[in-house]
Amino acid sequence: MKAIISIQNLKCDGCGTTISKKLNGLHGVSNVNVFPENGQVSLEYESDLTLLNVKETLKGIGYPEIGEDNSLGTKAKSYVSCAMGKIS
Repeated sequence: MKAIISIQNLKCDGCGTTISKKLNGLHGVSNVNVFPENGQVSLEYESDLTLLNVKETLKGIGYPEIGEDNSLGTKAKSYVSCAMGKIS
């Protein structure tokens, strides 16, 4: 199955690198593409449980889905994730 997820806090290719690495490391996820210019991630996944895991992983690294809570702590996580992506 395919999904396009609109997320918050996605600003640059550094963010994209971190997101790609994290999601490509998940079981049942493939063909991850990150689009900082429109705040979206596209991917293929095996099951609804896999998609739920993807969304939780994104939230955990600071990129919650549009409409989800985007607290100061979540924004801080995204800055750290972005920095790590720029270093990689």
